[in-house]
Amino acid sequence: MPRLTKRTVEAIKPCADRFFVWDDKLPGFGVRCYPTGRKVFIAQVRVRRAQRRVTIGDFGPFTAEQARERAQDVIKAASEGRDPQREKRAIREARTVAELCAQYMEAARAGLVMTRFKRPKRPSTIAIDEGRIARHIVPLIGSIPAHDLQRADVQRMADAIAQGKTAGTFRGKPRGRAVVTGGTGTAARVVELLGGIWSWAEKRDLVQGASPTRGVETARGEAGDRVLSAEELRTLGRALEQSASPMAAAALRLIALTGLRREEACGLRWSEFDAAGCCLRLAETKTGRSMRPIGQAARELLAGLPRLSSDWVFPNRSGTGRAELKSAIADLFNGAGLSDARSHDLRRTFGSLAADEGYSDATIGELLGHARRGVTQRHYIRRPDAALVAAADRVAARIEQAMSRGGSGEVVPLRRQ
Repeated sequence: MPRLTKRTVEAIKPCADRFFVWDDKLPGFGVRCYPTGRKVFIAQVRVRRAQRRVTIGDFGPFTAEQARERAQDVIKAASEGRDPQREKRAIREARTVAELCAQYMEAARAGLVMTRFKRPKRPSTIAIDEGRIARHIVPLIGSIPAHDLQRADVQRMADAIAQGKTAGTFRGKPRGRAVVTGGTGTAARVVELLGGIWSWAEKRDLVQGASPTRGVETARGEAGDRVLSAEELRTLGRALEQSASPMAAAALRLIALTGLRREEACGLRWSEFDAAGCCLRLAETKTGRSMRPIGQAARELLAGLPRLSSDWVFPNRSGTGRAELKSAIADLFNGAGLSDARSHDLRRTFGSLAADEGYSDATIGELLGHARRGVTQRHYIRRPDAALVAAADRVAARIEQAMSRGGSGEVVPLRRQ
């Protein structure tokens, strides 16, 4: 067997059948010769019990020395227990980052992606993820093969988002739009989402190796500390009484009196209101099923609302679903001169007032529906105890008093949004 060089390969004459010529210096390195005269360099190795014959490339585009170097890499990979043929096929069939994200979202919509609470992602969370993928990840790094994605690529993406390079106005829901501003907070959340996608894909052997998001520098957002003062609550109360959107006003007042998240309040169903138990039994929240003790002021508010739908407390125009009140609630804050405040600040205000009343972190956590850790709390407690109801009564009464001072007291009838 000759050493394969330009001269020896050129000297090989075609035969009626295909045949191989092997190099006498590098075992496993050879050239496959076809009756047509075509000559293709190959590397033949054994991976465990299987024999693999890996095609390197045609003689001409590849010189003998270039093919020898490739063959050495293949032989080394096989000696380390790797399957060069499988790796080559994986590279050829590699998904781009955009395709990997699409596969992740398909699984999420099918309920196959779990949150840190070991529950499928909610539709609202999936919608947010879809927006971040479509408006940030895909435009910036979507065309990169997933197996080639490096930390530097993710860092450049994060820097671009932080600088507002993906900002714009996009078409959203029917007759709606999404205004994307970017910024450091958005960059951090997009990198976190990409890390979750990589972790999900790695567990399913769609990608290999450490996440390229590891070590990426993003600005850490400060915990929000905005709470409304008594004067601001009074101003907001007056704005709610004068609002041209009584449904949004009622939803915002409910948030203030209970500390509910906006999505929880706007998505409330009548079946979840347990007046006798002095609580809300929410079927689906950020932390799963949740029971929230509510004060007398909140119970009276709910009891006094007209039933515009047999199902939803705040229904849409057709009565077949929940009303989308995000913009209307934001307008209420803006109209009250509180453009720097939003519904989550009312939730924080509720917790802050509970702390002022001397209630413990555990009690405040129960009032706000923070994640429960104990088995007894998660599965067996069926109704809030008297102490929790009393706490909810006290905090709600303080907020109701602050919002009602100086108000007209006039109640505006609700109508479907």
